[in-house]
Amino acid sequence: MEDGWAVSEPQAQRLDPALICSIERELEKRSDANPHGVVVVRNGRIVYEKYFAGPDLRWPQQQWGEPPQDAPHDVNTKHDLQSITKGVVALLVGAALDRGIIKSVDAPLLSFFPEYADLTDPRRDKITLRDLLTMQAGLDWPLRPYLSMARKVDAAPDPYRLVLQQPMVTEPGQKWRYNNGTAELIGGVVQKATGRRLDEFARDVLFEPLGITDWEWGRMASGSPGASWGLRLRPRDLAKIGQLILDHGAWRGRQIVSAEWIREMTLPRVVTPKFSYAYLWWRDQSSLDGRGIEWIRGSGWGGQCLNIIPDLALVVVVTAGVYDYEGKGPQDAACDTVMDKSVLPAASGR
Repeated sequence: MEDGWAVSEPQAQRLDPALICSIERELEKRSDANPHGVVVVRNGRIVYEKYFAGPDLRWPQQQWGEPPQDAPHDVNTKHDLQSITKGVVALLVGAALDRGIIKSVDAPLLSFFPEYADLTDPRRDKITLRDLLTMQAGLDWPLRPYLSMARKVDAAPDPYRLVLQQPMVTEPGQKWRYNNGTAELIGGVVQKATGRRLDEFARDVLFEPLGITDWEWGRMASGSPGASWGLRLRPRDLAKIGQLILDHGAWRGRQIVSAEWIREMTLPRVVTPKFSYAYLWWRDQSSLDGRGIEWIRGSGWGGQCLNIIPDLALVVVVTAGVYDYEGKGPQDAACDTVMDKSVLPAASGR
């Protein structure tokens, strides 16, 4: 497609071709998966790519509660990334740090928003950019009804004030709580520091260097791009984001984001028995051939996933359309099936 990707047969990249080519068959067994696209990359080459027709919706362009509409998907179809957008925003923070536009992740949050001086208090004043990146700001974020608070922020005339004026429930840096609002604040910080809209900065420092030319970034009612949800990319282009991380911030020999930031961004910062969290990226692990395999993972509502496995030189993108407003559905059915039934077994012993 002349988009910078090389392609290869799976066996040339030491992947079992029968297992890689079983992806479509395995997905057909899952009536609850609703897959839209799969791209598998090893050693910087696409070894598998497949697209599926299936119901989808766009957020927030479609009204909340509307049923998904049947839609075709192909190599040129852009897809909502949902919360994988957050990981891209973390890359933009790195780009701003690399350029000296943001001086430190320990910069106080309110130093970027002098217009909110009326919201200062002893605890809120302690919130840093690092606290936002690790989702440990200490700000309240109601989780039920599911996504209701996210909807309020998207519709607010001043979404950053709405998030910042939420009560402080813990000291900053003390407790992890998943919070779309903190990601929106990070987007606001990047805009304040650069003096540019988030999507314009992304175009110049990330998308154009990666050869990503066909993209969209949905906006909140305020006009600012939705930093927690708004990016739409083709699966091939999302795979470029994964390869950039796998290659320590470089794409085809060009350093786009510093290797130091990639390392800092993906270090586990919050570690619990159930999950680990870095700077807006999830960390995961599994076992293969008796050894532990570390993952870097982006995950988005509806079943979107970007899996980066450095030990195996793998990048796997899956897009899907499993939208459960209560957050209890099998949203990751397609991604889990691709990884567990096909990709990881294909890499076993190779």
